[in-house]
This record gives sequence, structure tokens and C-alpha cells, in this order.
Amino acid sequence: MSSPISGARPEAPPLVSVAQRPLLGLLIRLHLHVGLLVGPFILVAALSGLFYALTPQLESRLYAQQLFTDNRGPTLPLARQVEIAQAHVGSAATLSAVRPAPQPGTTTRVMFNAPGLAPSESRAVFIDPVTAEIRGDLLVYGTSGVLPLRTWIDGFHRNLLLGEAGRLYSELAASWLWVAALGGLALWTIRRQRNRTSRVASTQRLRRWHATLGLCLLVGLLFFSATGLTWSRWAGDNIGIARAALGMSTPSVSTALTGQASAPASEHAHHAGMPMASAAPGDPALFDAVLAVARRAGIDACKLEIVPAAGPDRAWTVTEIDRSWPTQVDAVAVDPRSLTITDRIDFATFPLAAKLTRWGIDAHMGVLFGLPNQLLLAVTALGLITLVSWGYLMGWRRRAPVRSAGLLQALRDLSPAARMTTVTLAVLFGYCLPVLGGSLLLFLLAELALGGRRRIDREAAR
Repeated sequence: MSSPISGARPEAPPLVSVAQRPLLGLLIRLHLHVGLLVGPFILVAALSGLFYALTPQLESRLYAQQLFTDNRGPTLPLARQVEIAQAHVGSAATLSAVRPAPQPGTTTRVMFNAPGLAPSESRAVFIDPVTAEIRGDLLVYGTSGVLPLRTWIDGFHRNLLLGEAGRLYSELAASWLWVAALGGLALWTIRRQRNRTSRVASTQRLRRWHATLGLCLLVGLLFFSATGLTWSRWAGDNIGIARAALGMSTPSVSTALTGQASAPASEHAHHAGMPMASAAPGDPALFDAVLAVARRAGIDACKLEIVPAAGPDRAWTVTEIDRSWPTQVDAVAVDPRSLTITDRIDFATFPLAAKLTRWGIDAHMGVLFGLPNQLLLAVTALGLITLVSWGYLMGWRRRAPVRSAGLLQALRDLSPAARMTTVTLAVLFGYCLPVLGGSLLLFLLAELALGGRRRIDREAAR
């Protein structure tokens, strides 16, 4: 036995405790599975998101003819601009909304529903508000009204241009991204002491870079995952149900009209125009009067959307659509018969969850803080691309056989209490995030099939 006098060093305590080793094994195997099987989908989402974040300025230059005008001076009534756009598209298209020119030098956007368009697409006619010249005719997408370039990139980012079925890819990436990020954090925490004391080989060095970059990107990756899930098909529906149950849904303005006119929006409401009882729901003559009522009611953002009534028993709506900071998304409903406000919503009164959802989506799209928001998204997307690439490089250098990464074996190695906790959490998250749960089940079934095939091969070789 060595003594202190001999100069021998006492044996160092294990860097990872016996209790931690099964958990470490499970985390490593889960991290490897996510990287190997979901990594390609995360990589595609990061690449397409990077291009989306960098396109607003390019789109402004590419579609400058449609978006901008050199003419300055008094603007024509919206009614005249709408009539010009309606004459241009003909009777086959139905007027759906108007976005007045937000500032001098920009165009008015008159939007139509037309046969053959996708559910969220509109045909937009761009009108010079000073001369009524038609500056362009393009398809635009969604409430953000993005133009064809970003519509294509957004479609690729969301569903690989495969329609509803393609949304599985983006939901798969968003469902597992937070697991990969938090799993990496847990691995780094458990291994931290060992990494500080061990010699650094080339593979270990790359792993250290991978871990460090993952820590730097952790908040951004969790943000991407959370906001992506909010938009997703199945998990997004569950999130919406949970928010509704908790009274945290985003409020919307009611367009229902009663038989009696509402109280006037102001004492001057009767000056807004002629009586409108006999006007058609989408009559161009109503746009200027409805806008004037909304302005007096406090709808003061430069970026607005006016939506005609869907029928004779419905109100028009005027909605602020400026989602930069500070957010302006207040809305009012206007009775076209009496030009009175029948309902309104104000962003200041939104539940906190609804505000966070609004800010999260706008930040995810790069519009909340403008250029700084875009650059932060681009840096995070580039970091995620690098992170996934380093993960594959580490796997290629190790050339570890796939059979070493067995989730089922790692699960069996856990203590009964830890195993029960792990299974319970997996079922809970699998229920709330159905694509995560379904893909995890597929991982396990594939592992069982491979294990059975290897047993058959071993028996045949005897």
C-alpha cells in the first residue's frame, strides 16, 4: 500500500458517479439519435430560415416598381384607387382588403381573392396613390403580405413546397430541436469536470467546440423551437387548445352586427359621409369613410388593412399591421350603415401569453426589431448549421457502429424509478407534441427490428 511519504498520489474520485452513468448513457444515445435522424431536417430548416431572414432588403429592390413611386402630392381617395384596381382585375376576382400607402413614395395595395389561389394567397394590385397608375400585379401571401420571393422561401421553410403533408418536416425539426439543445446542455454539465482535466485530442477538441457553440446558441435554439411549434400543425393545435383553456388566446374583433346601430365613435361620425344603409358590403365608396371613423377611434398606425364586410349583417374592420417595435395591431369593427364602432381590440389589453406569441412570431420572422432582428436570426441560423455539421463530422471521425447507440438498452440500464420517470415524461411530451412522440416510437421500433435482425445473423453464423 502506498503511503503519503512515498509521494504517490491518492486515486482520484470518479468524474461521473455510478448513479449518473446510466443517465449519461441515455442522454448520449438520445443526442446521437436526434443528430443522426433529425439533423438533416434541422439543417434544411436552418438553411431556408437563413435565406428568409436575409431577403426583405432584396425583395424591396427586386419589387421596387410595385412598392414605390416617385410621385409626390395629394393622394386620391381610396374609392378611386379601388375602382381602378377592380377594373384591372375584372369581375372574376373578389375584393378582399385594401392596405393604404403607409407613407409618401409608397403604393396602395388592393387585394383580391381569385379562383385557383391557395388558402392564404391573394392577388395584389399596386396603385400609385397620387396618379392612380397601376404599378404592378403580384401574388402575396399571408397576413404579412410577403411577395413572391419570400413566399417561395417561406413555403420551402415551412413544408418543402409539398403542401400540408410537408409540414411534418418542419414540425419534426421544431419538436426535436429543444430536446437536442437541452440534452446537449445536460451532457455538457455532466462532463464538465472531466473535460477540464483530460487531455484534448482532436475529436475531443471538436466536441468541445460543438458544446461551446451549443451553449452560445441555447437561448436562440429554444426560441426557434418554441415559436416553430406555435406555428406547427399538430403541436400548434394543442398549444392553441391549452391557451384557450387558460384564457390566453389572442383576441379578435367581432364583426357581428345587431339590428340596432352602436353608439357613434365620435360626435362627428355623421360627417364621415352619406348614409350607407343601401351600400353594398364591398362598395369602394365606403373605404374612405370607414378609414376616417377608424382614425378618429385611435387607429393611428401608418400600416393598416381595411377589410370589407363579408355580408350585409357584418361590420368592416380596420386593423393595424405594424409589427415592428412598438407593436401596433389594434383593430376596430365599423358598422357601414351608421359608420359607428361596434367592437375594438387593443394590443395593450392582450393577455401576456398572446403578447408573447405575437412578439415571438414577429421576431421569428425578423420583423420585430428590423435589421438587428434579421442579423441575429442569420447568426443563429449559421451557428445551427455549423453545429449540425460538426455533429456529423464527429460521428464520421469516430465511425462508431450504430448498434452502440441503443436507446432501449440505455433505458434498461436506468434504475426502476429513473426508468419510470423517463417513460412518463416521454409519454407526456409525446402526447403534447404528436410528431415527437410518433417519431420516437419509430426510432424504437426500428431499433427493435435491427436488434432482431442482428440476432438472426448471429445465430445463422454459428
